[in-house]
Amino acid sequence: QVQLVGSGGGLVQPGGSLRLSCAASGSIFSINAAGWFRQAPGKQREWVARITSGGHTNYADSVKGRFTISRDNAKNTVYLQMNSLKPEDTAVYYCNVAIQTTDWRLGDYWGQGTQVTVSS
Repeated sequence: QVQLVGSGGGLVQPGGSLRLSCAASGSIFSINAAGWFRQAPGKQREWVARITSGGHTNYADSVKGRFTISRDNAKNTVYLQMNSLKPEDTAVYYCNVAIQTTDWRLGDYWGQGTQVTVSS
């Protein structure tokens, strides 16, 4: 009914940049809050950034000033611009989106994850 497809990951050198995308498709009426999480090998999944339906943003201290979350409501897409990347940013990144479907159900959806590797 609803699918989230994450993309944009890859291998980048320290100090480099990547932009992740999370595109929602299906029976979507509206996208509410959205966020990005990440999980490094051997660690628990951690919250990275969040954006409300009104565009207000919050960030984990570890990425504040380097990452920017944004959304394009017309495209049902959420982005994560990552600058000044560090090796400790290496992880699988997941988008998480609250979506109201056309049959008036509100659900919490996860993307499939995209690998980000920061290494020289």
